[in-house]
Amino acid sequence: MTMKLSSILLIIIVLAAFAGTAAAQKKAKLGKVCGDPTVTCKNADNFQPYDLPFNMGTENSAIYESEKFYAIVLRSVKLKNSWGDCEKPQFPESERLSIQELFPNNKVFTQNCVEPGTNYYTGVANQTVFIGVYAGRTLAEANKFLKKVKATGKFAGFRVRQMQIGINGT
Repeated sequence: MTMKLSSILLIIIVLAAFAGTAAAQKKAKLGKVCGDPTVTCKNADNFQPYDLPFNMGTENSAIYESEKFYAIVLRSVKLKNSWGDCEKPQFPESERLSIQELFPNNKVFTQNCVEPGTNYYTGVANQTVFIGVYAGRTLAEANKFLKKVKATGKFAGFRVRQMQIGINGT
C-alpha cells in the first residue's frame, strides 16, 4: 500500500506541476508594439532610439516579448562568425534618421548587434543585421504600407517579415 500511495502522490505532484506551468504560460502577456513614433509609448525610455519599443508591462522579468507584427526589412547583411559590433554599427543612426523622415508614422529601427540586454528580432536569419520599418499588426496593413515603400524608389531587395521583439537581460 505504501508503494501505491507514493506512486499516486508522485502522479499528483507531476500533474500539479504541469497545471501550474500551463497556467503561468496563459498569464504571460505579449507587449504591444509601439509602431508609430509620433504616439507616446509606455516604457519607451527603456529603449534606444534605434529600437522598436514595446510595452513591457509592469512585471519584473529578465525576458520580455512583444506581440507579433509585420515589418519591411529594407536592407540586411549576413555576418560571418559574429553577432555584430554595437560600437561600430552596420547601419548608423544618421541613416536610420534619414529613412525615418520618409515614414514619419512608422518607426524605422535597426538591429546592428545582439548582446545581453539588447532587442532581438525573430523573422530574420541568425547573425543578420538589418534596418527595417514597422508595417503594421496584420499582413493586410503591411501590404498596404509596402506600396509607400515601393513608391519612394529608394530601396531594392526589401522583404516583408512577420516579427516579434524580445529582450533577454540575463
